[in-house]
Amino acid sequence: MFRYTGVQRLLHWLIALIVIGLLTSGMLVWFLGFDDVTKLLGEEYRDILYEYHKTFGLIVLGLMAFRLFVRLERGKPPYEHEVNIFELLLSAVVQYLFYVLLFAMPILGWLATDALDYPVEFFSWNLPQFIAKDKAMGEALFEAHAWVGWALVILLFLHAAGAIKHWLFDRDGVMGRMRPF
Repeated sequence: MFRYTGVQRLLHWLIALIVIGLLTSGMLVWFLGFDDVTKLLGEEYRDILYEYHKTFGLIVLGLMAFRLFVRLERGKPPYEHEVNIFELLLSAVVQYLFYVLLFAMPILGWLATDALDYPVEFFSWNLPQFIAKDKAMGEALFEAHAWVGWALVILLFLHAAGAIKHWLFDRDGVMGRMRPF
């Protein structure tokens, strides 16, 4: 069989949708800043935006842990047709970077939020604080969180470009490996 398992495909697309939403909300804050987001949304909706950004970041962390377990357990299906070495290498680098960054992103956000002494929320529950308040460290961690976000945007475009190339131009069955249906 040349396809990922149903669980692997579900995790791929679920995580992709959540990450796109998180990157969108993160960019809103990046470009507008806290004060302009407050002006645009009002305090109540700004707080909801932050709460759900944190919540879904933690959901991604949990889903990625499960995805890594499934990947280690089930592996990766073979390609239906031969793929050149450059594409195999590029695909492997992008995949590994996705795994690293999708673990790093929520962890950096969690630690930054802790360091700035804001609540880390999972829906309405405040999670325990793991590190002491340290404004300079919190700001540095948030900056790293933002740069990881930009790296994810670049990887998403590379990944989508590769998928489109295989789907529309090469027509080599690579897209079918992760197709949801």
